[in-house]
Amino acid sequence: MVAQSAKFKQAITDSKKLKAKPTDDELLEVYAFYKQGTQETKFEDAPKPGSFDFKGKYKYNAWKKIVDEKVTPEQAQTKYVDLVEKLKKAYGFEA
Repeated sequence: MVAQSAKFKQAITDSKKLKAKPTDDELLEVYAFYKQGTQETKFEDAPKPGSFDFKGKYKYNAWKKIVDEKVTPEQAQTKYVDLVEKLKKAYGFEA
């Protein structure tokens, strides 16, 4: 697991307090940056979703895209914070 910045931890909390649900594409982006930013399980060690796990495949592929772009965990944390801030402005936020 990678060290998490205070801003990243706050953004994780804030992401759960959005007033409206972001689009599926935005949620996939949030998921990918979170997974890469935390490295709870490294991508290489993550199990691949089953044949009929369509939601799992979308999530896996979103994370794979970030890994393929060579985004480091630290960069992912920064991008996650920026994305959550954008979503707070777009969807509202319950402080």
